[in-house]
Amino acid sequence: MLDRLDQIVARYEELTEQLSSRESFPDQAAYTKAAKQHRGLGEVVDKYREWKALSDELQGARELLETADDEELRELARVEIDTLQARLDQCDTDLKLLLVPSDPNDEKNVILEIRAGTGGDEASLFAAEMLRMYARYAERQGWRMEIMDASESGIGGVKEAIALIEGDKVFSKLKHESGVHRVQRVPQTETSGRIHTSAVTVAVLPEAEEVDVKIDQKDLRIDTFCSSGPGGQSVNTTYSAVRITHLPTNTVVSMQDEKSQIKNREKAMRVLRARLQELEEQKQHEALASERRSMVGSGDRSEKIRTYNFKENRVSDHRIGLTIHQLDLVMEGALDEIIGALIAHDQAEKLKAEAVAA
Repeated sequence: MLDRLDQIVARYEELTEQLSSRESFPDQAAYTKAAKQHRGLGEVVDKYREWKALSDELQGARELLETADDEELRELARVEIDTLQARLDQCDTDLKLLLVPSDPNDEKNVILEIRAGTGGDEASLFAAEMLRMYARYAERQGWRMEIMDASESGIGGVKEAIALIEGDKVFSKLKHESGVHRVQRVPQTETSGRIHTSAVTVAVLPEAEEVDVKIDQKDLRIDTFCSSGPGGQSVNTTYSAVRITHLPTNTVVSMQDEKSQIKNREKAMRVLRARLQELEEQKQHEALASERRSMVGSGDRSEKIRTYNFKENRVSDHRIGLTIHQLDLVMEGALDEIIGALIAHDQAEKLKAEAVAA
């Protein structure tokens, strides 16, 4: 591991020198790529330097314990050794995590898709509340969330919504949210007080750039039509809404949020690229089934991942056995405890896999 870390430091210092002179790069794209690599290596280099400093301090404390004549000084050395050893152990774990190959999508923005599932009107109402929950969480993280398209139900719910979330490492925090989210509560329309169970499907897709997904224009069928509101009524008389069909995969994306056909087309292409990348990654996951089993769930949209029980103010994540009795706060965007636990579990599984492979 130390040889690998020394190589990373050498590469980091090489990039530092190159980035000090823009003449080292033929174009802006090459400079941006090098700067991104430099930032990624910087976290590893900083942690490695911390590890080396702690190792030196620990060695000094051990030498003091062996050579000191004064018992009080020796006791201080013992306390310092215990403290430094704990910090060094944590630093060592952090380093190993940083060296585990990261998900190349972690830095990307996200296309968030929420759809009402079983449960009729109650499912659409909960879908609207989940959209708001993620909006609140995005706000807490300092991200920007834009509703790209939404199909509303007549009672204020959402049948389907597509949102773009932009910010720092969005996918790394939201990638475990894909799946079926189940809600248990008394619906507003229920007069007898019976608890109903409904479901909402969430898909979190890393936004794909044009360089990530190549789309041949001849593979696209683009239809335009008038935008419609709840119940199907027309909301304008211009053909601003766009439906794009990717013929090889039969993937269909419709967009009518904007009054401009051009803007709707741009948004539809962003969603289409994300969906096509997801299809490609699903193929890779199927080929690496054993690796997928080591992660937190499969990311399959059909997998029930979480239950929201309003009567007990409880939310339970079934993949890691986590239960929190603060559902009211969670619905206001307080997802840090859940998401943090999912990330920690995923990292622990990856470390186990690395240890086995080694």
